[in-house]
Amino acid sequence: MDKINKVKSISIWIFIVPFFAVNACLIITTQLHFLIESQYRIFMPFPYIDGGVSISRTARYFPTYLIFKPAMFLTSYLLIIYWLNNRRIIDYFDTENKYKNKIVYFGIASAIALIFHSIFLGVKFDNDIYKLFRRVIMFVFIIFEIVAQAYLVAALYSMKNKIFQHINKNILKLKFFLVSTLIVVAIISIPIISLPGDDFYGINLKYLKHALEWDYFIGVISFYLLTFMMWKKS
Repeated sequence: MDKINKVKSISIWIFIVPFFAVNACLIITTQLHFLIESQYRIFMPFPYIDGGVSISRTARYFPTYLIFKPAMFLTSYLLIIYWLNNRRIIDYFDTENKYKNKIVYFGIASAIALIFHSIFLGVKFDNDIYKLFRRVIMFVFIIFEIVAQAYLVAALYSMKNKIFQHINKNILKLKFFLVSTLIVVAIISIPIISLPGDDFYGINLKYLKHALEWDYFIGVISFYLLTFMMWKKS
């Protein structure tokens, strides 16, 4: 099954490329201060826990955007190939699967939203409509990405008896648990991160939002690591 091998090989790069790009930007911003202008330096946060800085804050200035933007463009391209090949796999095992087109629609739409987000990251334009546009693009990427992942897991479960020789069922269960967790966290957190400002009855939401962003990012790309682990090499 060439399509399975292709999805397997693409998925690991969808995990590796953004993981190393985002963390390289973090290390440059917080540790390698000689590479970045003084006003953009951040000192010693570990944002996965303390939320000391946002992802976009580490990636929007020179030279970090030279790492982040190409990495996101490459990731978007790989995502489009990933979703198209998943539909081909589903077509091979179950031509009547009701989820196959939805997977492609939401998956490719999320990849396009990631491209737009990367293009406009760091572009300064003091306009409320522009700021709203950037926020909407980010929400579209997250929501469409999770919906595509959920439909893919549903499709795999619906034909698991046909693909059992090609997959690790325990990893498929992990994918189901991961996507379910991401959906629950999104439902709970979207009202919080949508609140204007950073204060909520004396609670500073800024660091909570940042930590949530970093941890959610790891959760989203871990889906592709699990894809790599789930499919058996043909």
